[in-house]
Amino acid sequence: MSASSLFDLSGKVAVVTGSSRGIGRAIVEQMAAAGANVVVSSRKAPACQEVVDAINEKEGREAAIAIPANISDKDALQRLVDETRAKWGKIDILVCNAASNPHFGSMLEIDDEAFDKVLSNNIKSNHWLSQMVLPEMAERGEGAIVIISSITGVQGSSVIGTYGISKAADMQLARNIASEFGPKGVRANAIAPGLIKTDFARALWENPDILKQVTSKAPLKRIGMPDEIAGAAVFLASPAGAFMTGQTLVIDGGVDIAESGF
Repeated sequence: MSASSLFDLSGKVAVVTGSSRGIGRAIVEQMAAAGANVVVSSRKAPACQEVVDAINEKEGREAAIAIPANISDKDALQRLVDETRAKWGKIDILVCNAASNPHFGSMLEIDDEAFDKVLSNNIKSNHWLSQMVLPEMAERGEGAIVIISSITGVQGSSVIGTYGISKAADMQLARNIASEFGPKGVRANAIAPGLIKTDFARALWENPDILKQVTSKAPLKRIGMPDEIAGAAVFLASPAGAFMTGQTLVIDGGVDIAESGF
């Protein structure tokens, strides 16, 4: 198999949540470039349409459509799935990227409403979407689910602790799906990015103390860019990743393997 065919997504249909900006936008752009038909989805229709227009102009085809959806609304997610099937007949790839983190600070200070929102949006919505697409993938005998987790799912944090709890659960969700549906040809993996230069993580990388703390111990001495996560998502969804399932791919510039100083 040639290098180009290893990463070819031609004829595949990919739904990516939270794809109007940041990592999600990079993923739909790179999957469309690899030949996939992509669904751009986030809460706001104009933001989705802007991404769609940019992709279609660049690719010279109807490579993308916009289907806005709020991940906290199960009915909205079902409409996302139904409208995708109505347009393109199937869903081959699901990328659960959208997430929430309304609290930055000590876990002692997070209220119940914010705690529940993090767990619901970051875990339950991914579970719902997986339930909605897994039956058709299993029946077809193939499919790929990619969950965007976080390095905070394998580390402790004094400022985004609840977010880390939700992201650890996302890794387990990928493992569970892989275990149950692998015999039916469906793969599921997670990606755990480190600090990436996105609007979502702005509170972290715009803080000079946090930025210095992260980059000083990272072997690559910098934070990541959205396309560096998108490339991994293409790999996991493509023939190149056909023998990988149930895993969490950590992409953090080496932070998690940094020397302790001893």
